[in-house]
Amino acid sequence: MMDTFFNPDGIAVIGATDDPGKGGHYLLNNIISGYRGEIFPVNPKYTALSGLPCYPDVASIPRPFDLAIYFIPAQYLPQTIDACAQKHVKGIIIESAGFSEVGDVGRRLQEESVSRAKMSGIRLWGPNCMGLIDARKRHVFSFMYTDSWKTLLKPGTVSMVVQSGMLSAGFLLMILERGGLGINKLCSIGNKCDVHETELLEYLVCDDDTGVIGLYLESIVDSRRFLKIASSSHKPIILLKGGRSPEGARAAMSHTASMAGNHAILASAMRQAGIIEVFDVHELMDFLRGFSKTSSFSHDGGTAIVTFSGAGGILTTDALHESNLRLARLSEQTLDAMKSVYPKWMAPSNPADVWPAIEANGINTVFHAVTEALMHDPDVDSLIFHILANWVDSSLFSSLNRLKNELGKPVVAWLTGNGERFHVIRRDLEEMGIPVFDEMTRGVHFLRGLRRHFSRKDSR
Repeated sequence: MMDTFFNPDGIAVIGATDDPGKGGHYLLNNIISGYRGEIFPVNPKYTALSGLPCYPDVASIPRPFDLAIYFIPAQYLPQTIDACAQKHVKGIIIESAGFSEVGDVGRRLQEESVSRAKMSGIRLWGPNCMGLIDARKRHVFSFMYTDSWKTLLKPGTVSMVVQSGMLSAGFLLMILERGGLGINKLCSIGNKCDVHETELLEYLVCDDDTGVIGLYLESIVDSRRFLKIASSSHKPIILLKGGRSPEGARAAMSHTASMAGNHAILASAMRQAGIIEVFDVHELMDFLRGFSKTSSFSHDGGTAIVTFSGAGGILTTDALHESNLRLARLSEQTLDAMKSVYPKWMAPSNPADVWPAIEANGINTVFHAVTEALMHDPDVDSLIFHILANWVDSSLFSSLNRLKNELGKPVVAWLTGNGERFHVIRRDLEEMGIPVFDEMTRGVHFLRGLRRHFSRKDSR
């Protein structure tokens, strides 16, 4: 049934307009820009919009269609559902607000709408949402007020379900501006009066184009089924949960009319189901980016650290310890290989502070020799390196990228610097499949999540 929304045969755009000050203008133009099926604008003020015939109401549309996207005042929804039922419409995405999130009157309107839709076999998505985006098909069924997606939205393996409207737009803008994260599907479900996250999780777990699933949720419908689906999935599932505190739960009620529940109980159940919980928006984005670039992890050793700063190595070691991760114990063979580029007065170790060696032998020679030795060490299952973007060229990382792929050992970069060089190095590293973090602790937290996921996956 979810295919009705992702692959509809014909779309009616209820509330389409040529007024650039209104969301219906962007909604229609976004759909026209990517969707290749028939499109039926609906607005009694026009006879044509963007080169398409425009119809005064749903009843006037001359051909059958699967999906209606609703963007007019909330009070007209029940009669719109009835009109759609006469056209044998299968689904309606309701992007308008003014339903259960605004109080009793809106709640009754939402309940009446759901009841009418169920009697007619119509599924409702939303309301109070931003709709959906399918980056591979270039479907943007949303009133998103930006054309940036046309050039910056890159298809990838990450799919998201967001129980919000504007936050999902914020996620998308972050993805477009930051780069490095390829999107498959982005679903904004708002009040989730009918279609909910558990159905979408099941759909995405079975979706061949989805490799990683990210969620922002304030409540979970049918949590038992949700956890069962997550537990059976081999795909990483990353969750940011809103309403963890009593005050946050009350705020969730006024936002999407969601009952948030007891988070401590839910968090324990999520860990058992293999769901990785994160605690802010940037962490969610970082984890999704990292998981989308990591397909394997032997997870039977420790982490090696390469740094240009002794203090950076100490702080990274502390972060590993606090995350219950250990430093790799380097073999004598590895240490001997590193000695070949270190000054005689300095013994190599883990963390590997390479600055004195670079002063003696140059950055290319030292970085290649040290990372080659560390990546081949039998107790190293992952590597973190700290790099100053303004000092290096992307070609420095080609051999490390090869080793990462050959050995199946994930590599994480902690990148510092500024200006255009910083953005170029970050882009090139992430195109190699090396996730880049702006601060070291986040990279360590990602490695912890990676270890948990692959340990659980491989134990099945």
